[in-house]
Amino acid sequence: MAAFVAKQMVGNKLNAVKGGLGGDDAGGDKDADEQAELERLEVLREAEERRKEKHRKMEEERETMRQGIRDKYGIKKREEKEAEQNQMFEASSLNRKKKTPEELAKEAEAEDEDEFTKLKNTLESQVNEIKQQIEGKCVLQ
Repeated sequence: MAAFVAKQMVGNKLNAVKGGLGGDDAGGDKDADEQAELERLEVLREAEERRKEKHRKMEEERETMRQGIRDKYGIKKREEKEAEQNQMFEASSLNRKKKTPEELAKEAEAEDEDEFTKLKNTLESQVNEIKQQIEGKCVLQ
């Protein structure tokens, strides 16, 4: 602790003396400091790029290994499973995709056709029943 206090007291006085004698060198130090900082940032950026590339390669290797296991055991990829689950969820959920007016019109036409065919079938069945009743009453002699 005493050494720290002594260094602080003496260091401040020495810096004051140095600053008074070599004021021009301080500007050069700023340029050197800026240059050193730029170099340091460049080295950090390059190191980060190397790290990302290394991790990308490792992930590619892992994925090929995973795919080999999936193929061997017939397992679907997780993304495919999630897509299937999403489709099932969308089909049964309240938040499903809203239908466009064209889709609604097509469905209405299909329903009309269904109603028409139902009506047609009921009329045909009633006509056949009446025919059978008439034939039953009119016996040819």
